[in-house]
Amino acid sequence: MKSESAEFPPSRRKGPVKTALEKLVKNKLALVCFVVLLAEIILVLLSPQIAPFTPEAADVRIRLAPGAWALLGKNSEDAAAYVPGHYFGTDYLGRDVLSRLLWGGRVSLAVGFFSTLLGLTLGVILGLLAGYYRRLDNVIMRLMDLFFTFPNILLAILIVAMLGVSLSNTMLAISIWSIPNFARMTRGKVLQIKEEDYILAVRSLGAGGTRIIFGHILHNCLPVIIVVATMRMATSIISIATLSYLGLGVPPPTPEWGGLIASAKTYMWERPSLIILPGIAVTITVICFNILGDKLRDILDPSLKD
Repeated sequence: MKSESAEFPPSRRKGPVKTALEKLVKNKLALVCFVVLLAEIILVLLSPQIAPFTPEAADVRIRLAPGAWALLGKNSEDAAAYVPGHYFGTDYLGRDVLSRLLWGGRVSLAVGFFSTLLGLTLGVILGLLAGYYRRLDNVIMRLMDLFFTFPNILLAILIVAMLGVSLSNTMLAISIWSIPNFARMTRGKVLQIKEEDYILAVRSLGAGGTRIIFGHILHNCLPVIIVVATMRMATSIISIATLSYLGLGVPPPTPEWGGLIASAKTYMWERPSLIILPGIAVTITVICFNILGDKLRDILDPSLKD
């Protein structure tokens, strides 16, 4: 006679990551944003292979050449000025716009990712310590309040002005004002989790603070960390574009979306595409990260809903 367990095998419980992915796929808007971001990341990672020209290669003989869309218009002068191979045209120095857009996206996304990662690491550690240890809570959170007194972009400008204009200093500046957001959100989650029964049980068994924080509490803080990190990516990309536009971000001739807009503002009436194209790239990337973060918030941590 077959056992009951053989006739009715126990169903496997889905993990939180698999469940979140299934819910994300069912949401059409979130899925579109995810696919757009994934395609964008693949394009910028492959920019050394797919970019038609070197981003710094200049040829003043073809400066301000129109893009391939000029062939579809009625302006015969623009159609005659189009240079084959330069599908998005050229800038004021005759550099290929498409190549600079791809390489600029590589820089923007890299700065956004690493600055968010650095701010996440330091902010989460401070938030864990502040939420678990009462003696450290007041000191850490008052320090975070000090950072909150400065407007974000002004604090970044101050840091870059003090340290000097460079790619590393820009990432450091953006990451520093990301720390308080991660610290505050993590602290709030830790205060909630540490009063759970299973944490009290682990503590009663003699587990130390380090084991409880990094072995149990951190694992349950991951949903809120992922949500905040996704939304901070959008903020970081806007920040690096703003700093580069002001001349305090990525130094030229390295292409970056904000820097491309700044260098093209003199020619915005003659060749508006030089501003429109990087502007569209920034807008689409930021919107997709914000929408994706909002949907992840609903999926991973509904308690964060307003």
